[in-house]
This record gives sequence, structure tokens and C-alpha cells, in this order.
Amino acid sequence: MAVVTVVMFGVVVGACSSGSSSASSSSTSGVSHSYTGWSRSPTVWLCHPGGTPDPCAGALTTTVETADGSTSIASSVSSSPDVDCFYVYPTVSPESTANADLTVQPAEIAVARAQAGRFSQVCRVWAPMYRQQTLADLTRSGLSGDPTAVAVAYASVLSAWRDYLTHDNDGRPVVFVGHSQGAAILIRLLASQIDPVPARRTQMISAIILGGNVQVETGRDEGGSFQHIPACRSATQLHCVIAYSSFNRPPPPTSLFGRPGQGVSLQSGQQATVGQQVLCTNPAALPGGAGTLDPYFPAAGRSAHGRPINTPWVTYPNMYDARCETANGASWLQITHIGGVDDMRPNVKALQGPAWGLHVDDVNLALGNLVTIVAEQTHAAPT
Repeated sequence: MAVVTVVMFGVVVGACSSGSSSASSSSTSGVSHSYTGWSRSPTVWLCHPGGTPDPCAGALTTTVETADGSTSIASSVSSSPDVDCFYVYPTVSPESTANADLTVQPAEIAVARAQAGRFSQVCRVWAPMYRQQTLADLTRSGLSGDPTAVAVAYASVLSAWRDYLTHDNDGRPVVFVGHSQGAAILIRLLASQIDPVPARRTQMISAIILGGNVQVETGRDEGGSFQHIPACRSATQLHCVIAYSSFNRPPPPTSLFGRPGQGVSLQSGQQATVGQQVLCTNPAALPGGAGTLDPYFPAAGRSAHGRPINTPWVTYPNMYDARCETANGASWLQITHIGGVDDMRPNVKALQGPAWGLHVDDVNLALGNLVTIVAEQTHAAPT
């Protein structure tokens, strides 16, 4: 089952890539800037503030397509925010070894643009290359079949985090962002490096951990993955976590997401524990209930009612509703299409099958909501 999800995710992300793999490079005091990454041994940075080019700091101009087929253009600009985002990308490496090396390839560039690019409006995005467990190894061993590869991946991100803290953070507040394998690694990182340390928890604005099965005590907002980091229940709450896995139908018993101890939980070292459930926080309505999603997708290869889209991004307002649901041992973000029968905009589907739900689109379905929440949390943080 692990094969299907990662393959599909790689295909989708690859199709969104519009960048060239070539770029000019320069070297100053042993530090290089190019599509090979910005490196300062032992870390290679896929995204780095001020890097040229930087996949996480591209153009944000967006085509807004409504249900009746009309379109307009919305412009956004990246700012110079006082907050950093530490982003860990999902499984995309096409390498054949158990763990990826640190070579920047089109797959990493594409997923960084798709998932982290719009966060550049509200934070400086740092994204390390890491020795993730590859698709090939997941094909051979499954999610829990190669603990050595999982350990290597985590150690690689931990090294990058410590490097960033030592040389680049300068006491700035941090937002953590990760999806799928990246989410699993962040669960481990937060559990060991942030949750037990009050000063680090205070420095953390929030953590956005999607498709990673953050676990809490049943009926509570903490206990489980973290002992001191609760769920975010308002956009002004700080030092908290936003977590969900999205489905358009209730997760089946075989689902790898939304159920404690299953699927990607194994990559984060979590087991099924009596009295625990997977956390769901609705980015469209953090206090609870339903809310309208603000999706953003890379527009490469997309069209609007037969007309090509010429902006880097496209958004579909008033197309999806979201609500956290709990039933039959699962907790998930239920996605409902609300555009109406005449809405001809492309609708997301569970292409990998019901066990995976809308995992591929976890981030982009709510990307606008998530960016807005980070902006509001940053505004609420003490200066």
C-alpha cells in the first residue's frame, strides 16, 4: 500500500513543476548558491532566505476561478517577516537507494513550491534537504519495514535543525511545517527537541503537521505525541499544533491516516495505544464546526473552462467545506464539495483509493487558511 501513495504523490508534484533544473551558480567562501542548494556543511538548504533561486520564494500571482467560470487575477507579494518557517517535505525522492542523498532534484523543487511557497508571505522559509526514506525503499519494505532508513532520515533533519539554530535563527520565532514523511519526522523532532524544553516551546509559534497522525488522549487536545504542546483552537493561540488528514469519505478500517498506530504513525515511532486518537484541527474553523476552505494549487498544466491559466497559482473560492469528524476509531478532516452541480472546476479525488483519502492534497486544500492562521498567530505573538 505504501507504494501507491508515494508514487501518486510524486506524479502529482512532478506535474506541477515549472522550473528549470539549471541555474547559474556562484561561490563565496565555500558557500554555493544554485539549484544544487545552498550548502554549509553538513546542511544543504533547498530553501533559504535570500537564496537565488529559492523554490519557496517564487511569484504568488493567482488566477481566481469561480463556479460560474469567471476568472480574475489576485496578486500577493512576499514580505520580510520576523518569523521563520522550518519546512520538511514529504516523500518525493526518485532515488533507488534506501535513503536519498542531498542532491536537489526537480521533485524537491516542485514540492517546495507547491507546499511551502505561499508561506513566504508570512515567514522566512528554511527547508533543508534531508536523507529521506525513498520511494524505492518504501516499495521494498513498507512504512515500518526499514527502521534504519527511518532513523537516517530523522537524524538528517535533526542535524539541519541544530545547524539552523546555531547559525541562522538568532532567537526568531519559528513555525514548523511538514507533510507525510515530513510530518512524521517533525513529530519526532518536536517530541524530543521542543516539547520537553519550555524555552523552545515559547519560541515556537505553531506547528503545522499534516498527514502525519499526531496522537492525543481521547477527547483531549494533548497527551500522546506531545505532553505540553496542545491543539490550536484559535488563530491567536500560540505554541500549539495544527494537524489533520483529509478525506472525502470516512476512512476505512485499512486507512493509513486518521487511525492511531497505523500507516505514517510508524515512521514517527508511534504505536496504537488504548485511550488515544488521532488529532484533527480544522484550519477553516479551529474552534470547531464547519468552515470554508481557501485552497491554492500550482497552476502549471491547469486550465479554467478550457482557457489556459497563465499565473503560477490558481484558487477555487467557495468550493470546499471542511469539518473534523470522529467515528469507528478514526478522526479525520471531512472535505465536502459545496460548489453545486453546475460547478465545472476540477474536483479533488481519492485517486490512490479510500485508504489514502485526499492525502496528496492535504496541504493545498487549506493552504490559504493555513497562511492566514500563521499571519494571525504572528500578529498575536509578543514582540
